Amino acid sequence: MTGRRAHLDALAMTVMVGLCILWGLNQVAAKLANAGISPVMQAGLRSAGAAPLLWAWSAWRGIPLFGRDGTLMAGLAAGLLFAGEFALIFWGLEYTTASRGVVFLYTAPFVVAVGMHVLVPAERLNRWQTIGLVLAFLGVVAAFAETLALPSGQQWLGDSMLLVSAVMWGATTVLVRVTRLGKASAEKTLFYQLAVSAALLPLASLALGEKGFTDPTPLVWALLAWQAVGVAFASYLAWFWLITRYPATKLSAFSFLTPLFGMVFGAWLLDERITPTLGLAMVLVAAGIWLVNRKKA
Repeated sequence: MTGRRAHLDALAMTVMVGLCILWGLNQVAAKLANAGISPVMQAGLRSAGAAPLLWAWSAWRGIPLFGRDGTLMAGLAAGLLFAGEFALIFWGLEYTTASRGVVFLYTAPFVVAVGMHVLVPAERLNRWQTIGLVLAFLGVVAAFAETLALPSGQQWLGDSMLLVSAVMWGATTVLVRVTRLGKASAEKTLFYQLAVSAALLPLASLALGEKGFTDPTPLVWALLAWQAVGVAFASYLAWFWLITRYPATKLSAFSFLTPLFGMVFGAWLLDERITPTLGLAMVLVAAGIWLVNRKKA
């Protein structure tokens, strides 16, 4: 494995923007597929479809997935966090709105920042970088501000679930960075998560009382296949490859772009409404990312 970089280079930034575009588009794909397959079941099937692809890819490249290298416990923990994150996201959205959920979910980069600050002093953010992280988060809040309100009824329960899922997302990133997984191949790190989530998420779907398969049309199957190949296999593999080579907090700052791209794709493909504050949100997120990745003086 090549040495770890202290800063993001052009390659890392380009890949991260591409991943955020892909993940934003996936928000639309998942919404459309929900019409035929329940959300948590869909997430489990996505992992189940991606795992064999990853296995075949690793075999073709000669990358071992089952060798004893001391990553088993950390890998299983990462898989449990990964599965729990998605289960709580979809369960929480039964009680709260998607716009509120996005705001709580994208507190995850702060979890990464705190974890890395405590566990990896070399990746601590300075004052201006911390301000940048806050600015980027405020950009997400601004994008969805018109649909936010004080919680009513059981919304607080859904909000809490999305917040816990954000902690799990951030904790997974930190876990990969600070354990033996940080020195393992991206393929093996991802395989743990796909295998565990493929086993647990369908069971979680049954436990949550989901209907499972409602009307799986050819379009729904095509969208599920896209999520398995394009998202769970290709994009997550690229993400874990980045984590093993670049500062995790600086990479996580780019994730604030994802809900904004999701909003744009939703308007384009689903005729969803774009709030007037989207332009301000883009500026805040871009400024925040620039400050986070600004080299220390």
